[in-house]
Amino acid sequence: MAVSYKKLWKLLIDKDMKKKDLREAAGISTSTMAKLSKNENVNTDILVKICKALNCDIADIMEITED
Repeated sequence: MAVSYKKLWKLLIDKDMKKKDLREAAGISTSTMAKLSKNENVNTDILVKICKALNCDIADIMEITED
């Protein structure tokens, strides 16, 4: 099982936001953004910050996929 953040990137496109805009709005670091870009695991606190910044649910930004 693996984590995919494709939904997050699609949501950013829909909201006409750039990764930098999300980083500033959610108050997350550039290294965390790099982890998200590589579909690596991040702390759930980070995911909650992103959800608050985008006013969405966690299922709107990530999904579990088969390897």
